[in-house]
Amino acid sequence: MKLEIYADVLCPWCYIGKRRLTAALAQHSGRARVEVAWRSYELAPEAERTPGPTAAEAMADWWGEQAPARVEHIRSLGAAEGLELNLHLARPVNTFDAHRLVKLATDRGRADEMMELLLHAYHTEGLNVADVQVLRRLGDQAGLDGDEVRAVLAGDGYADEVRADRRRAAEHGVTGVPSLVVDGRPPVPGVQPVADLYRLLEHGLAAL
Repeated sequence: MKLEIYADVLCPWCYIGKRRLTAALAQHSGRARVEVAWRSYELAPEAERTPGPTAAEAMADWWGEQAPARVEHIRSLGAAEGLELNLHLARPVNTFDAHRLVKLATDRGRADEMMELLLHAYHTEGLNVADVQVLRRLGDQAGLDGDEVRAVLAGDGYADEVRADRRRAAEHGVTGVPSLVVDGRPPVPGVQPVADLYRLLEHGLAAL
């Protein structure tokens, strides 16, 4: 079974969804039959590489007086999964290079580790995930070869793959993240209770 996860580093729901999906997969006896593929979905492709306002400040612009309650809701849901979501520290930036790094990690069998490190760096530590030095350090922590990481970031490696994911998302009808696509079927929300994600895996494996 192929499970495609459309996600972006900037999305706190993607971090929550990843943690819940990891739990569902860990519980399932058919885990070895599930091929997980991380797909790039840039929430802010026009964003700068230099950080601006925090995520919490941006949410205040979107939601007005409802923003504090919504920020607290996201924070509490993250805490329930063991995550520290510091929306007052996270500053949205361009994630194109971060996605390219995940593509390199995919080819080296380290995609899950790379996504986890990027999500933690952005949402918990408030780091600039568009900064080359930050990405190099995270690549090293994920177990990637330093020379390969530097070569990718210095050039345009995996740029075509990231852009191909944009087209793939449109073809599948993905309009937001996190979204899950099981064996090419219509996308479903990636933030669901662990029990529901377990059933999603169960149904997908039963259809093989």
